[in-house]
Amino acid sequence: MHSTDQLLRRILTDVLGLKAGQADGFTAETGLFGHLPELDSMAVAGLLTEMEDRLDIVIEDDEIDGELLESFGSLLAFAEGKRAES
Repeated sequence: MHSTDQLLRRILTDVLGLKAGQADGFTAETGLFGHLPELDSMAVAGLLTEMEDRLDIVIEDDEIDGELLESFGSLLAFAEGKRAES
């Protein structure tokens, strides 16, 4: 089984069309929404859908807020928590 970190980097690359290897350089502090031009409001829905599909999790509407997409670290912590629940 792939780590949540690896899968999340792959999802971000695929959904946002990032350059190969770009997500590999992301740290916990790397800003996402508002920092990556590829991650706009339209891309958020696609990102969350892919996360649900590939990570085998369910994301409820009330779990989505600005902090969730603030940084790679916050998104990763959320994804790891959701995977631990299932």
